[in-house]
Amino acid sequence: MAESTDDLLEPFLPPEENGDLPEASKSFKTRSRDPTRITNVASDVDVSTSVAAPEGGNIGTTRAYIAVAVMVYINLLNYMDRFTIAGVLIDIQSFYSISNSDAGLLQTSFILSYMVLAPLFGYLGDRYNRKFLMAAGILFWSGMTLAGSFIPKEHFWLFLMMRAMVGIGEASYSTIAPTIIADMFTKDRRTTMLTFFYFATPVGSGLGFIVGTNVAKLLGAWQWALRVTPVLGVVAVVLILLFVPNPPRGEADGGNTRLTNTSFLTDLKQLCRNGSFMLDTAGFTCVSFVTGALALWAPSFIAYAMTDGHKPTDKMQADIALIFGGITCAAGVIGTVAGAEWGKRWKKSDPTADPLVCAIGMLGCTPFLYFALLLSRTNIIVTYVLVLLGEIFLCLNWTLVADIVLYVVIPTRRSTAEAVQIVICHLLGDAGSPYLIGIVSDALASGHDNYIIKYQSLKNALFINTFVCVIGGAFFLGCAFFIVGDRARADRITRGEESEHSDLSNNLILPVDPLDSYLHQTETLMDENTRT
Repeated sequence: MAESTDDLLEPFLPPEENGDLPEASKSFKTRSRDPTRITNVASDVDVSTSVAAPEGGNIGTTRAYIAVAVMVYINLLNYMDRFTIAGVLIDIQSFYSISNSDAGLLQTSFILSYMVLAPLFGYLGDRYNRKFLMAAGILFWSGMTLAGSFIPKEHFWLFLMMRAMVGIGEASYSTIAPTIIADMFTKDRRTTMLTFFYFATPVGSGLGFIVGTNVAKLLGAWQWALRVTPVLGVVAVVLILLFVPNPPRGEADGGNTRLTNTSFLTDLKQLCRNGSFMLDTAGFTCVSFVTGALALWAPSFIAYAMTDGHKPTDKMQADIALIFGGITCAAGVIGTVAGAEWGKRWKKSDPTADPLVCAIGMLGCTPFLYFALLLSRTNIIVTYVLVLLGEIFLCLNWTLVADIVLYVVIPTRRSTAEAVQIVICHLLGDAGSPYLIGIVSDALASGHDNYIIKYQSLKNALFINTFVCVIGGAFFLGCAFFIVGDRARADRITRGEESEHSDLSNNLILPVDPLDSYLHQTETLMDENTRT
């Protein structure tokens, strides 16, 4: 019988934790039982000469690129699965005879379970073998999606529960995958790889609308829309087991040190003291609020806007889902790539560029979203153009938000940081926004079933998103004041040049010497550009 938790989990431990260590590293392990201690692997290591590992680290560049391609495919599948429901929402409402507020619960229940389980997978992802955790989670979510397609009309509560279970599986993937990319690449190459990874988010969402509606139309029942992604999910599990590695944590960041894991409570305390992380998370919460509300309700809203007071036809719903899905895909590719490239170029002269681009994205989205809602019944073509432009601005954030987390948090805490961000973003963002929009819409409609009244009430409810965009922009502007100092400190700790506890005066969100750190990093960037 196993004598400890580590014995039970030994097959899932990364090589550095299950005995496959060089002698110097083994001696380090025995010297560093204190969970708050940061120690050099060998006493004769000069941390001042530490350099970043080559791209891909010991894994190899080709294998690292293949691993990223696999994770992009899975992220695409992740969001396809999540938003297939939106493409057939009106049919689901008719099948189960549910109101807008009940329909909003479909997304809310999924997000709540996703949010609640994220900290567990964040904790496990910082300590155990990440590829096996991801594979198990994807297999689970695929099974729950498939099971949900067989729930009869008398048991809406069971269908709701199945959608909640899907969130458990997705939590295992979303908290872990970005940290694997961070451990294979660094600096601009990491940003580029994250760009590929995160443009799968809006593209997958758009494909969810398209595939869901058109598969349901082709096969004559909305249930078939939920039977596509489970098959692709099994393929994803095989690809993970064959091609995705579990690289040593922090390898790409180049320290000659080994960071030990601290307790979960210590991790949370240190994250709360990180001003860049907290404000970046607050800003992304607003992004999640807006995207969650639009993803679920925008196709139905456009359908209501195009009706003459009657229920939209199946053909109309399919056409709208196809157009809206195409807009979302195009906006995702353009916005994600443009945001990442803009951030990389601007950062050469200003190290605060990342949060500033995010702020511009949120504030720039506001007028386009407002006028899209206002003109939706007047001119549908103009409405589609405004939606496209608004989503492009909104998608400027995706890569940069993730990149900020990965470079202001030390490697042994990144999965936990991803999990904490997921909890906050979903708890205050897209877990509640679809349900909130549904409640407000139902209240404004006052029980009327006329689709023109439904259009007016849903439009007024969706105006809430414009205010949230402005608030999100303010949070990202605040992040710019802290990011330079927090990034410099994370780099020093990773390289072993500073102990995490060397500055106990670091208060809740105040970075160490922000002005000095800003000037120092700006000078460093200018020197690097001159040498280049």
